[in-house]
Amino acid sequence: MYLKGKKVLLRSVEKDDIDMLRDLTNSPDFEKMIVGYSFPISKKDQEQWYDNYKASDKTLRFIIETEEDGAIGMTGLQNIDWKNGVADAGGMRVAKTNLRCKGIATDAYMTLFKYAFEELRLNRINGSALSYNAPSLHVTQKVGFKQEGVARQAVYKNGEFVDVVKLGILKSDYYEACERLQYWEDEK
Repeated sequence: MYLKGKKVLLRSVEKDDIDMLRDLTNSPDFEKMIVGYSFPISKKDQEQWYDNYKASDKTLRFIIETEEDGAIGMTGLQNIDWKNGVADAGGMRVAKTNLRCKGIATDAYMTLFKYAFEELRLNRINGSALSYNAPSLHVTQKVGFKQEGVARQAVYKNGEFVDVVKLGILKSDYYEACERLQYWEDEK
């Protein structure tokens, strides 16, 4: 199944995507902007990651595609709690730097949320961002995430401990964002 947004298509991760995903994981520039951490990863390790990912029902990952550029990144949900309707945002990773700040992340989030809240019947998605990652904080708040706290000095990056901004979006926040951004208006 494909999830169609206004600018992007979200589709399942395929084995052909692992080179792009490995490049994202191994990028030092990308590593310094994400909350988690990664070690350098080989092609064999990436293939093993793919095999393990496909066996999980607690994680949904999607490749972000555009018509013009093909596969450009990845997003998704993880730690899905099907009983309580809660998941963690799997991050927003746009590999091609020339496509950042063009509404791709906004559209990918809104497309992911539409699926999560309207099809999967989730009620809450947790998120986080490094306190110095202004672009991430901007887009997450734009699409409806609310800041719920700060984990002080929770992550070690670039030789120092930095704060992590804790975020959350409820289904009702998503609907408010749809109205504010006039998202999906053309589908009515």
